[in-house]
Amino acid sequence: MKYLVTGIPGWLGTRFLRALSGKIPELSNFQITKEEDEIRCLVLENMDSKIIEAIDPRIKVFKGNIINKDSMQSFFADSENSIVFHMAGLIHPKFFTRQIYSVNQVGSKNVIDLSIEHDCKRIIAVSSNSPIGTNTSSNHLFDEKSPYNPYMAYGKSKMNMELMLNEAFNKGEIETVILRPCWFYGPDQPPRQTTFFNMIKNGKAPIIGGGNSKRSMSYVDNTCQALLLSIKNKKAAGQTYWIADERPYTMNEVVDTVENLLENEFNIKCKHKRLRLPNLASGVAYYTDFLFQSFGLYLQKVHVLSEMNKTIACSIDKAKTELGYSPNVSLKEGMRRSIQWCLDNGHKI
Repeated sequence: MKYLVTGIPGWLGTRFLRALSGKIPELSNFQITKEEDEIRCLVLENMDSKIIEAIDPRIKVFKGNIINKDSMQSFFADSENSIVFHMAGLIHPKFFTRQIYSVNQVGSKNVIDLSIEHDCKRIIAVSSNSPIGTNTSSNHLFDEKSPYNPYMAYGKSKMNMELMLNEAFNKGEIETVILRPCWFYGPDQPPRQTTFFNMIKNGKAPIIGGGNSKRSMSYVDNTCQALLLSIKNKKAAGQTYWIADERPYTMNEVVDTVENLLENEFNIKCKHKRLRLPNLASGVAYYTDFLFQSFGLYLQKVHVLSEMNKTIACSIDKAKTELGYSPNVSLKEGMRRSIQWCLDNGHKI
């Protein structure tokens, strides 16, 4: 069997390679690869792949870019009946929203088209909560029947990816599985997550309004479990699943949990303050973000602030019932492991 993985060396992609190759003990019950299997990774030309290749000798690196269809020909060569994990995506472009569409929409179409052309068996694609938008209240939970209501350009680009995948499945061209994880946290994290820890330590974590808006969060190994479960499950073909921890958390709970761990378990002194802002701050950020994006411009900090007072929460009942998904790691343990990974890998908190 060949497993083709895009989105390397991204946060989830790197972690998933460890899971797929059997390097995460807690996921060993879900691990299905064999010694003779081949794991292919699509890596951008300018990216260093040494860390990736060191994970497992079965991993083969192919240089390419999903927005350039021709660059993926060797990646897809002789891939009949293989499983494609499409995890490449762009959340925060440097300046322009067109970069989001180029990667998440055009790039995804290239991956879908080549998967079909090369008779791959199944595409397991990582989407987002953004195609469905934000909840109507703090007690409301999205499920798979919730209608599309995309949040800004990123949400639209991921919605369009989902629509293309569903069309391909409905035409009988290829099996598809769409997973919608939420806010990632956990090992192999990028610098922006470490910055979040530093903000909490320094008393600058933003709390909008009362801090009681809820967020579904997805510990990376929980998400990897869902990816592994999606490989052979026959019921999953053509389906979409929300993937998150067992329950949503309030922003107060998230910040308090990290602060308590830093101080009480890692002896990192915290200032015990919050950057408290009124709901109006997120409202102004939302309209600013909307205005800038309408002109094709992107401001990351403004975009993030615009979401901070909103509830984005989902039910995982369908994934539990059909996939057998069981998110065994919740917030405190997941953040504990995330902080430990930072310290072990030279991230300064």
